[in-house]
Amino acid sequence: MPHVLVAGKLHPSGLALLEAAAGVTFTHVEDISEPSYAPLIEEADALVIRTQPLSAATVAKGARLRIVSRHGVGYDAVDVAALNARGIPLCIVGDVNSVSVAEHALMLMLAAAKRVILADRATREGPWGWRNSLQASELSGRNLLILGYGRIGRHIARMAAGFDMQIAAHDPYLSRAGWPEGPVREMPDLAAALPWADVVSLNLPKPEKPVLGAAELALMKPTAIVVNTARGGLIDEAALADALREGRLGAAGIDTFDAEPPPADHPLKALPQAILTPHIAALTRECAERMAISSVRNVLDHFAGRLDPALIVNKDCLT
Repeated sequence: MPHVLVAGKLHPSGLALLEAAAGVTFTHVEDISEPSYAPLIEEADALVIRTQPLSAATVAKGARLRIVSRHGVGYDAVDVAALNARGIPLCIVGDVNSVSVAEHALMLMLAAAKRVILADRATREGPWGWRNSLQASELSGRNLLILGYGRIGRHIARMAAGFDMQIAAHDPYLSRAGWPEGPVREMPDLAAALPWADVVSLNLPKPEKPVLGAAELALMKPTAIVVNTARGGLIDEAALADALREGRLGAAGIDTFDAEPPPADHPLKALPQAILTPHIAALTRECAERMAISSVRNVLDHFAGRLDPALIVNKDCLT
């Protein structure tokens, strides 16, 4: 009888799926931290995990562990090498959060372009005459550069087309594999693409170094908007704050940070040109339910021998 450890708050629909599964028991720890669930992993045959770390030390304690299922698509906090050494598959959910993230990216673009924070402040505190400063701008007709043209990037392109934006994308992987058909044109040279863009949307995996550092930000228009709904580390946050403060960049919408939560003295917190959200792009009610069901179903499918190989991120390392 497999025992499942659920680490982190899970939508009730996911828990209901476990309760209804014949021959399966589970333990649920709502706190999202490694110390909260690590002492319980010795009894677990499967782990469903949110965003908290899974270290090699914790993997070593899970003598019975046979599968790990991430409640999402990222796995930066998981020690994949430790799982590979034990032959333990790491699964992610399918395409259940891309629409939510794309909608959030568009919301940040609009909020940044319309100067929502400043407009809200002027309404609540004054001066009402701020409206005559004409700081708000339109997305219509603007150039949108999408960095990372996967599922989320393509949803963003589809939605942005409704605003009559001019859309291009940069994706080194697709440049090698073959650019998909459609109206979005490829811009393979990032240095040439950045001066063209009025809005840049980041939709890439976590990099070894920032994709947008001080040098890249310096190539952009002083009115440009940067939006990151992907991973912390894609932007040099100190360089971004400097560019905004000095008027070398127009605005930013940031949902993911190098350190989460960002510290109280984070430089972006003092800048009204920056729209900041607490890593919630995928955390809609609808998406939370889909992720919970999908992450639990991966575990049940594994024990039933029908797990979709496309959802296993380390399948090439498994024997």
